[in-house]
Amino acid sequence: MEISFHNNMFSLLLLLLPSLSFSPSAWAACNAVDKEALLGFKRTITADPSRLLQSWISSTDCCTSWKGVACNSVGRVVNVTRSGLVSDDDDLLDTFMNGTLSPSLGNLSYLQLLDLSNLKNLNGPIPPEFGKLRRLTYLFLNSNQLTGSIPATFKHLSRLERLFLNNNYISGIIPFSVIGSLTALTELGLSENQLRGSIPATIGKLVLLTKLDLHANNLSGSLPTTIGKLKSLKYLDLSQNTIKGSIPKSIGGLSALVLLDLNQNQITGSIPSSISGLISLQFCRISENKLTGSLPPSIGHLPSIQRLILENNKLTGKLPATMGHLVTLTELFLSNNRITSKIPSSFSNLQNLQTLDLSRNHLSGELPTELAKLQNLQTLDLSFNPLGLVSIPKWFAKLKLFRLMLAKTGIRGSLPRWLSSTSISTLDLSDNALTGKLPPWIGNMTSLSLLNLSNNGLHSSIPAEFKNLRRLMDLDLHSNKFSGNLDTIFSKGTDDPIGHYNSIDLSDNMFAGPINDSVLQSSAMDSITSLVLSYNLLKGSIPKSIRKLSELRILKVVSNGLSGKIPVELGDAMGLTTILLSRNNLMGSIPGKVINLNELKEFDVSHNQLRGEIPPHKAIIPVSSFIGNPGLCGAPLPPCERS
Repeated sequence: MEISFHNNMFSLLLLLLPSLSFSPSAWAACNAVDKEALLGFKRTITADPSRLLQSWISSTDCCTSWKGVACNSVGRVVNVTRSGLVSDDDDLLDTFMNGTLSPSLGNLSYLQLLDLSNLKNLNGPIPPEFGKLRRLTYLFLNSNQLTGSIPATFKHLSRLERLFLNNNYISGIIPFSVIGSLTALTELGLSENQLRGSIPATIGKLVLLTKLDLHANNLSGSLPTTIGKLKSLKYLDLSQNTIKGSIPKSIGGLSALVLLDLNQNQITGSIPSSISGLISLQFCRISENKLTGSLPPSIGHLPSIQRLILENNKLTGKLPATMGHLVTLTELFLSNNRITSKIPSSFSNLQNLQTLDLSRNHLSGELPTELAKLQNLQTLDLSFNPLGLVSIPKWFAKLKLFRLMLAKTGIRGSLPRWLSSTSISTLDLSDNALTGKLPPWIGNMTSLSLLNLSNNGLHSSIPAEFKNLRRLMDLDLHSNKFSGNLDTIFSKGTDDPIGHYNSIDLSDNMFAGPINDSVLQSSAMDSITSLVLSYNLLKGSIPKSIRKLSELRILKVVSNGLSGKIPVELGDAMGLTTILLSRNNLMGSIPGKVINLNELKEFDVSHNQLRGEIPPHKAIIPVSSFIGNPGLCGAPLPPCERS
């Protein structure tokens, strides 16, 4: 999820105006110093394919004839807008420039707006001379390849309101003196650079700041307590850094904050109870950190919260019953923590909830029947909790779920028939103790796109009605006791453009018979990327039609009874990265076309009856991938004997 706000709509609107010059012809001509400053920049540009600077000619007036330049009444340049997003009649063209930022631009002493964003290939440092632009209000240099550090001279830009340097290669620290001086700033975007060090405590002086985006840098240190002084702040994105320490209590002072993203850092400690002060907060993501302790009851006093994402931490304790007050909540992610006890019945008040993910915790006890009131719930994931469900509660049938994940929750017995009348698209009941047959009514679950019943005790062949799963794209039945042939699975219908398999895992079952050449050519198989059939009772040869699986990346058919030769046609599946065919009865030689597939990373044909010299190959394949074939020779095995 990418949350950023380097949105310079102000300059974009200027870009779309019929004329970028504010000066009527009666006003003064372009100042000579300003004209030379702009021509100095043009001289540092080595490529301009869309001719953004074509009109910048020394013999013409820069105020009236130069595109992207605007002047005031005395002929001084106040606006330079040459963004990589270019207005062309009613269209926006995406273009670039090669070159560097000329120090001469620092001579535009009346400049208020400079937009050289999205030019992609502007490189080199930001000239310190830019610190002379004392009247500058808006500076957009984002989405280029600028390097070096933030100039210390920026501390003189006291009128600056918007500064966007994001999506470059700027390094070094964020200068304390610069941040403390830009007291007029309302928006600051420094994301997606290579900045290091800590966030300056002087950030607290920017009391007009509404947007602060520092995500995707190498920032460390702790969050400064002064951040709580930013009473106007609406958007705060510090994600994808290495920030340590705890969340300061002062964060509760950010009453205007709408978005808080601290994802992917190394933040420790507990969530402060002062979080209840974030009364405007709609999006909160503090996932993938090292948070500990219990969720504070005050977390239930966020009157505007819509998305709360706290997954992948070390949170403990109970779920506070007060969370039932979060009636605006649409998504709650708490997976992969250490939360214990029951799900509070108060969660039934979350009438707007669409996604509830509590997977990979230590939740136990009976699920409250009141949760049946969550009629807007679309995704429910309680997987990998010691719930001891025994069976899926019947009241689940009252929900209108699209995605239901209950892996390793203690379910036993047969699949409940009420599933057949649902619109579930993702069903994961893996790692349970399901038994019995795969029922024919499975064919009524026509919305299924992903079905995972792996690691259970299901048996029988696949019913003919399985072919009705025309939207199914990912199937995992591994580690059961299924039997019969594979034809029904491989030749199921499709509902174009969906229903073509991405992945199939049928390993560790008792499927038997040959892999029929014709079923591999079915439309359901034409875009499969992963096919895993290991540890079954399959016999016969590998079909030559496998060449038709042009998207195939992974093929695993270990420990079956396959015979015949490795078809050279397997080399036509150009994207293969993994081929595992060990422990079969394959004969003949290894085709050079197969072992020399460009993307091949893993190859194992050990313990077969292959013969002949191993073809020379580029991939690094260990000896263990060829052993158990007495007739094979050549590197990495001993050399072949020459008669």
